[in-house]
Amino acid sequence: MRTIDPARSLLLTIDFQARLMPAIHEGEITVRNASRLIQIARLLDVPRLFTEQNAKGLGVTVSEIPVEQYPLVHKQSFNACREDGFLDLVPSDAEVIVLGCEAHVCVQQTVLGLLAASRRTFVARDAIGSRTPENKEAALRRMARHGAEIVTTEMVAFEWLQTAEHPMFRQVVALIK
Repeated sequence: MRTIDPARSLLLTIDFQARLMPAIHEGEITVRNASRLIQIARLLDVPRLFTEQNAKGLGVTVSEIPVEQYPLVHKQSFNACREDGFLDLVPSDAEVIVLGCEAHVCVQQTVLGLLAASRRTFVARDAIGSRTPENKEAALRRMARHGAEIVTTEMVAFEWLQTAEHPMFRQVVALIK
């Protein structure tokens, strides 16, 4: 498999919501890695897309995750691909890097939906979370078995950079350290 193409990348951030995050195992680490990826995507002009599941019940996206002016899909379906217009926001040739919560529910179902829609899909394992480590690991195995590539925050960052000569290299490395 080839590396992630920054020109075709889309960063999809799923359901980092206020009432959900306190229950997530190692949620603070997950949010920190997600925030790093979002900041790196901003530096490298990689498009971002966000979702919120039942915001009335789970609250809005946590303040550490900067949604800014990027598309935010409000959803009731666990699989964001089932929401009207969602796949229209994901180009057919996109390489989708997915982060979010919960790994075994909305992340997994959305990843399986993206794969069914023939989107090349990567899951940042250190930027997804579940209430229990067992649920997260089971979801990672299942997503990989169906064709998702499992990556880390640093793998994505350095594949986006492609070279130490990239003009944003120092800024990206500073975010990782």
